[in-house]
Amino acid sequence: MSCKHFYFVRMAAALAFLGAAVFAVGQSRQTTSQNGTNSDSSNVKSNARQQPSPSPSAPREENKEPADPTKYSYEFSQPSFTTSHIVIEHDANGKGKISFERLNEAGPIEEPVELSPAALGRILGLWRALRFLDSTEDYQSAKQFPHLGTMKLGMDDGKRKRSAEFNWTNNKQASDLVNEYRRVSDQAVLVFDIGVARENQPLNAPKLMEYFESLLTRSGLSDPTQLVPLLRELTNDEHLPLIARNHATRLLKKIEK
Repeated sequence: MSCKHFYFVRMAAALAFLGAAVFAVGQSRQTTSQNGTNSDSSNVKSNARQQPSPSPSAPREENKEPADPTKYSYEFSQPSFTTSHIVIEHDANGKGKISFERLNEAGPIEEPVELSPAALGRILGLWRALRFLDSTEDYQSAKQFPHLGTMKLGMDDGKRKRSAEFNWTNNKQASDLVNEYRRVSDQAVLVFDIGVARENQPLNAPKLMEYFESLLTRSGLSDPTQLVPLLRELTNDEHLPLIARNHATRLLKKIEK
């Protein structure tokens, strides 16, 4: 074999070996890439299976007690009194209205009323003590005192309704209940009169402050703390005489002490 022929044989073998090596490397890279892709995809799918989407929780139903539909009423009438007729109506939460009539005035005056938690607790406690809807007692004592006025209590729970009328009673719970409503009416009328004085009759304010103190001293108000915001306004109301503003300041200190 000549040297030239031998040279070409060796060159062909070298090229064949080099081509095989390049092909092997390419195949290895392709396999690695495919394995990596498949592995990543498998991991993603596996993680997706391991993390199930949370199911929405159903809203929790709260056990709410139905609202108490009971309505309560108190009525007072004595035609010769300055305030001749009073009606208070409220629900089990103490919210309602008061209407009252005065001599020589045309028509009743109606105002919203809201019993304080303390006053409402006392009043509802007395109604419960009377067992009003289960009772048939009329509460009228043997003696009659019509000149003091006639009181009427009423209760309606949506199923049963009852009222009782008397001008004097020996039943302690009925007497206490009437007194509680009298305090509610006196306080509501006082607030109304003060409002009128501030708007139109400022010179009446000093006498109203005296009446305010009289009611406060003899525990004639339903809940004096309800009147604290009003008294604070009065102390700074320059439309009122100074004597009334100073009196309001003293009443405020008396209630808050």
